[in-house]
Amino acid sequence: MSRSKLFASLFALGISGSLFAQQYKVTGSIPIEGAGGWDYAYVDSANHTLYVTHGTEVQVVDLNTEKPTAKITGMKRLHGVATADELNRGFISDGGDNVVVVFDLKTNEILQRVKAGTNPDAIIYEPTTQRVFAFNGRSNDATAINAKDGTVVGSVDLGGKPEFAVSDGKGFVYDNIEDKSEIVKLDAKTLKVVSRWPLKGCEEPSGLAIDTGAHRLFSVCDNKTMAVTDYDSGKVVVTVPIGEGPDAAGYDADKKLVFSSNGEGTLTIVKQDGADKYSVVQTLKTEKSARTMALDPKTHKIYLPAAEFGAAPAPTQDNPHPRPPVVPGSFHLVVVSPL
Repeated sequence: MSRSKLFASLFALGISGSLFAQQYKVTGSIPIEGAGGWDYAYVDSANHTLYVTHGTEVQVVDLNTEKPTAKITGMKRLHGVATADELNRGFISDGGDNVVVVFDLKTNEILQRVKAGTNPDAIIYEPTTQRVFAFNGRSNDATAINAKDGTVVGSVDLGGKPEFAVSDGKGFVYDNIEDKSEIVKLDAKTLKVVSRWPLKGCEEPSGLAIDTGAHRLFSVCDNKTMAVTDYDSGKVVVTVPIGEGPDAAGYDADKKLVFSSNGEGTLTIVKQDGADKYSVVQTLKTEKSARTMALDPKTHKIYLPAAEFGAAPAPTQDNPHPRPPVVPGSFHLVVVSPL
């Protein structure tokens, strides 16, 4: 059925055009070479580029063609990517080597390796201070790095295990603290925790997204819940049901939609009808293991890393809960597009 006929059918059923515009579908798959696990994906919309951390390398995907074009290699165990477009620099958190790897956005050449805390995981760029923040999962702190020259400015004790973080673009950074079920607010200039807010109704928050217009934070939680926090007051204003196993969130300011990528193989799509009013408008089937995501705010497409897994090896004393291996050649990106 064509888009126009489908729209007419929905209209005849009393379904508005605005609701139609909120619907998404899986539209493709992008094969990615290499073996091993993965973590975050990151869209640099200004440069039409998608970065995917995959084992020991970062895959660089051209979003105009939706094809891999380059690799950044020579690292150990990767987590996240951030970019400072005005400085032509990118940053990769290498948890296996406890460093932040600095690279050139045009050539993908590695420029520096900057010492961070233990197991740097989430990483973001804060534009007002031009600092990069790496959130260290085992040392429970954040390393602040001058994005211009790669020097370490200092560190911040977070008082718990950090997960994903976001910036409000005005000098403050917000981070989920997984083992405390709370959000911390950091002053990017003074490198101090200025607020610590409990996430009522949320267990083990991981992914985080931000709406700077309505001053809301969206934490996706292990108990199949999204907690919406007012970052002026620090209060959870509402919770929304999502799928199981979420690890990333996204917010589309143009469409007023919030997304949760769930490892069970679904993408929860939540409509924002007001600063404190949210409702699930679609639960889209993706693929099992598609727990992280990257949103392109220009095209409104979503990219979700996923793969097939083999049988888990037998438990050992050193590794009582072994993970199943990724089937070689099965890693790819699920492409989700608006109707």
